[in-house]
Amino acid sequence: MAGTTRVVDQEIGEKAERLALGPSRQISIDAFRAVVMVLMIFCNDLGTLQGIPGWLLHTEAQEDGMGFSDVIFPAFLFIVGLSIPLAVQSRRRRGDATATIAGHIGLRALALLVMGFFHVNLGSYSPEALLPRPIWAILITVAFFLVWLDYPKDASRKYPWVLKAVGVLLLAVLAALYKGHSAEGTVWMRPQWWGILGMIGWAYLLGGLVYLFSKGQIGALVGGMLFFLAFNSAAHLGWLEPLAGVKAYVWIIGDGCMPALTMAGVVTTWFYQRHPLNQKAFWVYALAAAAGWLAFGFMTRPVWEISKIRATPSWTAICAGISLLCFAGMVYLTDVKGIKKWYRLVQPAGTSTLTCYLIPYLHMGLVAYLSFRLPEGMRTGVLGLVKSLGFALLVVLVVWLLGRRGIRLKL
Repeated sequence: MAGTTRVVDQEIGEKAERLALGPSRQISIDAFRAVVMVLMIFCNDLGTLQGIPGWLLHTEAQEDGMGFSDVIFPAFLFIVGLSIPLAVQSRRRRGDATATIAGHIGLRALALLVMGFFHVNLGSYSPEALLPRPIWAILITVAFFLVWLDYPKDASRKYPWVLKAVGVLLLAVLAALYKGHSAEGTVWMRPQWWGILGMIGWAYLLGGLVYLFSKGQIGALVGGMLFFLAFNSAAHLGWLEPLAGVKAYVWIIGDGCMPALTMAGVVTTWFYQRHPLNQKAFWVYALAAAAGWLAFGFMTRPVWEISKIRATPSWTAICAGISLLCFAGMVYLTDVKGIKKWYRLVQPAGTSTLTCYLIPYLHMGLVAYLSFRLPEGMRTGVLGLVKSLGFALLVVLVVWLLGRRGIRLKL
C-alpha cells in the first residue's frame, strides 16, 4: 500500500512539473490568463468611449446586477489561485524550505501592495502638486520597472542593484512630492482602497499562505475557500458589526470575497492536477462546482443583491462559477483538443502579465500630458469598441517587443 501511494505521489508530482515547467507545459492557465488580461485592458479603455452598450460596462454601486466588465477582475483573481499550487510546488522541488517560500510569497504580495498604493493615490492627485499628474504617473511606472525588472542573474553584474536603488529612490522622491485633494483639503499619500494590484496582492498573500501551510490538503483548501465565503456573507448580514472598531486595522480584503475567488482557483488546480484529462473526474468537478457557485449566487441574490462595488456574496459566487466554466472550456480547447496556435497572438499577456498591466499607465500619462484625443467618431459605438480592442492588442505587441529585449517585470 505504501509503495502504491509513493507511485501515485510520484505521478502527481511529475504531472505538476509538466504543468509548471518544461517545453511540453500545458498552456490552459497561461492562455486563460492572457485572454483575461487582454479583456482587462479592453474594459479599462472603455471609459474613453461613448455610445456603447451599457452591458459592457461596470454597474453602479446601488444597482442590482453586473456587466461584462464586472466579471474580468474576479476571473483574474481566480487565475491567481490557479497558479499558486504550481508556483509553490516548483519552489519545493528546488529545495526551498517552507519559511523561504512564505517569505517569497510575502515579498511578492508587498510589491503588489506598493504598486497598488501608488495607483490609488494617483486617483486623488492634486492639480496643486509640483509635478503634473501625467508626469507623476509616468515616473511611478518607470520606477516600478526599475525596481521589479527581471534583470540577468549574472552575479558579476552590479548594475541591477544600482538600477533597483535608483527606482526605490525615485519612488521615495515622488512620494515626498505628492499632494492629494480630499474633503479635508490637501493631503499626503494614504490608504483609501488598495487598487487592483493591491487587492490582487492581499488575495495572493492569503491564498498562498493557506496553500503553503496546509501542504495542499484538499480539506484545508476547501475549508479556507468556504471560510472566506462565509466571512463575506457574515459581513453583508451585519453579523460582524461588533468588530467594526478594528475593521480599519485588521480585516480581510473585500470582506472576504477576493480570497474566496482566489481559493476557488486553488481548489480547481488541485482537481486539475490529480485527474488525467481523459477521465471524467475533473469535468464532473468543474461542472458540479460551477453549478454550485451559480446556484448559491442566484438563490441568495434577494438577500444582498449582485454588486461588484459592494463585493456581495452573490457577485462573488456567480463570478467564481463563470470563471470555473471558462477555465474548463480553455482546458478542453488547449489541453484536450490541442488548439493552441491562436495563443501565440496573445502569449505575452499570459507570461508577462504585470508588464501588460502597467504599459497602459505610460500611455495614459503621455496622452494626458500631450492633451491628445482621437476624433469623436473613433471613440463612439462600434468603431470605438474596435479602437479599444486594437489598443489592447497593441499593448500585447509592445510587451512582446520589450520581451525580445529582455524587458519584463518579475516579482
